[in-house]
Amino acid sequence: MGSIGFIGIGNMGWPMAANLVKAGFTVLVADARRLQAERFAQEVGGSAPDTLAELAAASAVIITMLPTSAAVAAVLEEMRASLRPGTVLIDMTSGAPAETRAIGARVAAAGGSMVDAPVSGGVSRAVTGQLAIMLGGADDVVEKIAPVLNAMGSSILRTGGLGSAHAMKALNNLVSAGGFLIGIEALLIGQKFGLDPAIMVDVLNASTGMNNSTQKKFKQFVLSRTFDSGFGLDLMLKDLTIALGVARETGTPAPFSSLCRELSASAQAMLGAGADHTELAKISEALAGEALSK
Repeated sequence: MGSIGFIGIGNMGWPMAANLVKAGFTVLVADARRLQAERFAQEVGGSAPDTLAELAAASAVIITMLPTSAAVAAVLEEMRASLRPGTVLIDMTSGAPAETRAIGARVAAAGGSMVDAPVSGGVSRAVTGQLAIMLGGADDVVEKIAPVLNAMGSSILRTGGLGSAHAMKALNNLVSAGGFLIGIEALLIGQKFGLDPAIMVDVLNASTGMNNSTQKKFKQFVLSRTFDSGFGLDLMLKDLTIALGVARETGTPAPFSSLCRELSASAQAMLGAGADHTELAKISEALAGEALSK
């Protein structure tokens, strides 16, 4: 396989691209922050071309790890004239399914192909190369890029055609947000009753109330008051909005999902830009009139 272009060297993109270098791939990196891409090349390896057109011309596979589908569409426009025949675009952004399919059509018109491959597992699993990767796209393209995905993830989960993985990612984060919010409410109820929130988390983790938030978020980021998981509330809200969009498109009533999304939007409005998604707990604390303590 030829060189890999990786666009988006952020909290997740940096360790993912680093694992590709570690696996022996020739990696070209780009980021909206030029110095970030240059630092990666100096500290980890690979190279940082001056333009996206140069990156595209040198890459057999291009990975995008960007905040939104709109950002993916924008970088594609900069690269499209320089794409090599047969180039595969792997969009690992948490994107919107309808926009993903539209981008895929433009890639196909330029002689390439596209898959959507959003991830789950956070920065810690990105570092270890143990991400869960949801994967949508044609079988022949999926087979071609398997070695690339295996360098970044330990679990590759086929979801169907192009756009299906982005739908699944949004729905996964919807379930995650719902578990987080109901868990925080339970901790607040228990604390007001006189229970120790930390002990409550231990009990939940030994019982049927266990979920990802009880295991990996409540003590680590909420009760510790650090709120530094590395995943932004704005990105969580974007994913919830995508999930509700899929509900509307399919005519599926989703009242609890809508409430999760509205609580997340309220928290973002209250906290402002740059909040960590675990700060979502603060909206429930504000409603309860007290904060959770260790």
